Amino acid sequence: MKSEKEHKHVVAAISHGDVNGIGYEVILKTLADKRVNEFCIPLIYGNSKAASYHRKTLKVSDYQLTMVKDPRSLHAGKSYIYNITNDEIKIDFGKPDRIAGEMAHLALEQATADHDKGYVDVLVTAPINKKTIQSENYKFPGHTEYLAQKYNVKDYIMMLLSPELRIGVVTGHIPLKDVSEALSKDLIMKKIEIIDASLRRDFGINKPRIAVLGLNPHSGDEGLLGTEDKKIISPAVQESFDKKINVFGPFPADGFFGSLDYRKYDAVLAMYHDQGLIPFKMVAFEEGVNYTAGLPLVRTSPAHGTAYEIAGQNQASCSSFRNALFMAVEIFRNRREYDGSHTIEKEQSNQSEQESVNQRDKEDKN
Repeated sequence: MKSEKEHKHVVAAISHGDVNGIGYEVILKTLADKRVNEFCIPLIYGNSKAASYHRKTLKVSDYQLTMVKDPRSLHAGKSYIYNITNDEIKIDFGKPDRIAGEMAHLALEQATADHDKGYVDVLVTAPINKKTIQSENYKFPGHTEYLAQKYNVKDYIMMLLSPELRIGVVTGHIPLKDVSEALSKDLIMKKIEIIDASLRRDFGINKPRIAVLGLNPHSGDEGLLGTEDKKIISPAVQESFDKKINVFGPFPADGFFGSLDYRKYDAVLAMYHDQGLIPFKMVAFEEGVNYTAGLPLVRTSPAHGTAYEIAGQNQASCSSFRNALFMAVEIFRNRREYDGSHTIEKEQSNQSEQESVNQRDKEDKN
C-alpha cells in the first residue's frame, strides 16, 4: 500500500451518490480542473459506464479517468474510478429509482471500507436521495447519521462551511415540532465542545470564538416567549464558558444575521436545521460545504441535494463539490499537523515529568 507520505498527496475517496441526479456532473466538472491533481488523488467509487454516460452531456476539457481494481495502486497526477459493480446501471435523469439508491449505498460502503483499511484518507460524498437509499441495511435520514453509527460515534455535529460562515446545528434531521423536547443543557454543551475541538484540530484556530443562537423569537424575551433560552441554552453557554471555551449567547437569530454579527465569530451554533441552514445558504448557496465534525474520518459533501430538476442538462455548478474536495484535504492536513504537534508536546511533558521524578529520587537518596 502506498502511504500518504510516499505519494505526497491525500487520497480522496468520492462516493458517486445518486446516479440520476447531478452527482456525476459536479464530480466530473471538478476533476476536469487539472489543478485538483496537484494536491490530491481523486478516487471515485462508482461505475465507469455511468460516468461515461454522464460525460456525454457535459462540455468539459479532455481528461481521463483511469479504472483501477486495487485502490492501493494509485499514482499522483491521475484521477481514478473504482467499479463498485460491473452490472449495467440504467440512468434516468431526474427520476427517483430504487436501483440508484442501492448503488449510492454500495459506493458509500466500499469507500468507507477502504478508508478503514487505510487505502484512502478522506471521504467526499456526492448527493443521495434520502428516500430511495433506504433499505434493510440503510435506515438513516442522511450521511451524517449513517457514518455516526458506522463508527460508533455518539457525539458529533453537522456543520456547514464557507469562507464567510461556519455553522453547526444542535438538532439535525428531526421534525420542527420535536426540537424543543430534544434540547437539553448537556446536549448543547456537548455540541459546543465538539465545535470548539473541531475549530482547533480541523481548522487550526488556536482561540476560537463561538456564538450560540436562541431558540425562540428575541431569545425568549426573558421567558415571555418561551423558557428554553433562559432555562436551557443560557446555562449551557455559561457553563461552557466557565470551562474555558470562548462561547457567547444566546443571540436572537434574526438580529444576529441581519447585523452581520456572525462575522465576529469563528463558528455559530444553531438550535435546529433551518435556523442554521437558511442563513447559511443565503450567504453561500452555491459554494457551501457540509462537514460532519466529531468523526474519526474526514467527510465532506456539497451543501446541496440531487437537483433532479436540472440533472443531465449541464446546468449544475460544481463550486460546492469542488470546495468540499478542497476542504476535506485541508482538514486532513490540519489534523495531521495538529496531532503531530500535540504528540511532541505530550512527549516533552512526559519527559519533563520523568526528569522531575528522577531528580526527587536523587535528592531523597542524598
